[in-house]
Parts: sequence; structure tokens; C-alpha cells
Amino acid sequence: MPRVITGCPLDILLYVIVRQGRRFSISIKSNESGAVMLKRKVFIVDDHPVICQGLSQLINNETDLSVCGDAPDIPNALQSIPECRPDAVIVDISLRKGSGIRLIEELSICNRNLPVLVLSMHEESVYAERCIKAGAKGYIMKQQSPDEVISALRKILDGGIYISESMRSILFNKLIPKRFKTDTSPVDGLSNRELEVFQLIGQGLQTKQVAEELNLSVKTIETYIEHIKQKMNFKSLHELIIHAIRWLTARRIL
Repeated sequence: MPRVITGCPLDILLYVIVRQGRRFSISIKSNESGAVMLKRKVFIVDDHPVICQGLSQLINNETDLSVCGDAPDIPNALQSIPECRPDAVIVDISLRKGSGIRLIEELSICNRNLPVLVLSMHEESVYAERCIKAGAKGYIMKQQSPDEVISALRKILDGGIYISESMRSILFNKLIPKRFKTDTSPVDGLSNRELEVFQLIGQGLQTKQVAEELNLSVKTIETYIEHIKQKMNFKSLHELIIHAIRWLTARRIL
């Protein structure tokens, strides 16, 4: 439920409110009785305008939530988020100029108390744990219902962590001794950056193109490729490419 106050001028913005030791801003609107309701603000990072528009409408329809801004990529997000002072950020994994996981890591460094919810089409069994380790407070698939998305958002805003029941089982399985496991994947052993390179190669990008996409040197990408080959026991780059394409196709990421 939104916090309601009376005796306050309408249509103003409070810029300094202390909550759990951090500063945040809340938009204010009046309800039918004339009381003033404080709305928690949400920032969206997604490079699909249709998704941003639909998500904004969904959030703005809630009495206790409002969208304060959006960005299509990491540079714009890092510039706009401090200016908008949101109470939570919704991030997609696949962004222009880099991975959403890198943005989560950056936000965790800049503001560790800012909760991040990942809303993605990518398989949670591959990415959810990585996102949580990077600093996200929740991971939800885009296939979920609008009500579930709002529920997940409120969960992280209230200081909780949101993951699906199936993901809880996967994380619980991580606690089982390795000798009892039979379903581990070589991809699980890749670092976040190595997985990013692996995915871009599977999408058909050449080494130079991967370097440009990630704003890294060709030599650095070649080093990542060698690490991937070693970890996944590939004898050649061609074998890596074929496996990456098959892996992405199986998960409908291409």
C-alpha cells in the first residue's frame, strides 16, 4: 500500500527522504479524497521501445508506483539513473553496447542499496544465478504475467529477493555435492564476460566485431576465446562456434 499523507501541497516532488540509509525521491499525487500518496519510482533499462512503453504503462497503472525514466543501454543508464534517483531499476540482460549483467555490477558499486530486478527472455537456469551474484535482487522471465512482474517489483522494493520456484530448486541443487550431480553444463564454468563472448560468437560475430561490441581489444577477446576453449574442452575455434550456435539455438536466444 502507498504511504498517504495530508496537509501537503499537490503536484510536488520530494527529493530528499531517508529510507534504509539512502536518499531517494518519490512522486506525489492526490487520491480521490484529496490525500497525498507517495509513489515509489522505477527506472527501466531495455533497448526495445515497445517493451519500455508496455512496462511503463503497467507500472504507472499502480497506485503506489511510477516510472521516472528509461534508457536503452549501459552508458545512458549510468548517466540517467543518478539524476532520476529511482527506488528500483528494471534491467534486461541483452542491451546495446554490453550485457545487463555488467550494468548490474556497475550499479552495485555505485549504489549497493539500489534494488535491481532483471526482466529477461533468457533462460533463468543460465542467467539468474549470475545476475543475483552480480548484485540483482530478483530475476523474472518476460513470459510471466503482468501481475507477477508487479509482485516481483514490490518484493525487491520491500527489501526482499525474488526468484521463481524452479530457480530455487536449481540453486538448492548447487548445494548438493558434485559427485551426486549429473546435469551440470560446461557453460556453468564460464565467467560472466566469457559467457558474453561465447554468446556473441554464437550470434555470428567475428573476433573484431565482438571486441567492438564489448569495447575491448581484439587481443583481449582472443584471450577470452582461449579460456573458453580450455574450460569447455574445444580443440578449435570452429568447434567453439558450432557449439555456441547450437547452445543459443536450443535456448532460442538467437
